[in-house]
Amino acid sequence: MTDAIVAEGLVKTYGPVRALDGIDIRVPEGTVLGLLGPNGAGKTTCVRILTTLLKPDSGRVVVDGVDVLAHPQQVRRKIGLSGQNAAIDEYLTGYENLEMIGRLYHIGKAKARTRAHELLERFELTEAANRPAKTYSGGMRRRLDLAGALIASPPIIFLDEPTTGLDPRSRLGMWDVINERVRSGSTLLLTTQYLEEADRLADSIVVVDRGRAIARGTPDMLKRQVGGERLEVTVANAGDVEVVRRVLAEVGTEPPTVDMELMKLEAPVAAGPKALMEAVRRLDNAGVEPADITTHRASLDDVFMALTGHATTQPADAVPAIAGRDAEGGRR
Repeated sequence: MTDAIVAEGLVKTYGPVRALDGIDIRVPEGTVLGLLGPNGAGKTTCVRILTTLLKPDSGRVVVDGVDVLAHPQQVRRKIGLSGQNAAIDEYLTGYENLEMIGRLYHIGKAKARTRAHELLERFELTEAANRPAKTYSGGMRRRLDLAGALIASPPIIFLDEPTTGLDPRSRLGMWDVINERVRSGSTLLLTTQYLEEADRLADSIVVVDRGRAIARGTPDMLKRQVGGERLEVTVANAGDVEVVRRVLAEVGTEPPTVDMELMKLEAPVAAGPKALMEAVRRLDNAGVEPADITTHRASLDDVFMALTGHATTQPADAVPAIAGRDAEGGRR
């Protein structure tokens, strides 16, 4: 399978801050790569380099077979980009914004108008189509910006935290749009702090922390790295802890952990449902009735915490902001 996006050894510094520290990325055609990490990890800096908005201090970047550093204008004709901040003209209507973007992409007046109407309907903005964008809510502006990234039906799409600020219904709608684009053959690089979003959309994931790729693989591969499924038992009586510990040691794949403050014990298991039934049987035979017993499948939250030791929401490093659009349809 041909790689639509290739980045090798990307390094970018802002004074003492090393935003990217030799990161490598490959995205095969027709797939979704999720770039996952906390604020300040380097995700947005990476996207800006891949989309011609920044030049790396060192490294190589190729998008759709074109060297990004040597031929940025060619790359901009092949990509769609939606950044964290909506890049729209507040004094134009929603329709006018999309038509303008379409014409900047050189898709022709008639096609730009047709696509503008299609996307306004797809993103549920038809009723607001003729209102100035400055009257839009934050979520509406976000949807309009996302529509702008798709108006030319680009083969490669970059979405930098695309659903931030959207309500749950709009987020689900955006996921549907992303899936539609991938089914039609588009390649997508997605940055996100929503672990559920990465799990739902990404074919593969690169976990970034402090400018480095610290793990990569499919969501299931990464989950298996932190132990797959776990059996959790909560007891009401401290006297039952030793019995439960013994049962979990027998049905689990590793010795159980015990939290006496919460009166909870847990152990990794090879097959969750089977282990759960066996544990219930053995506890019943021992005369122990747990307050709660359940299995827990490893999530991307577990993966991220295991890899980085912290959650995705960390304070962002201060880096220069870049906004606006150039005449080729990219942002500058």
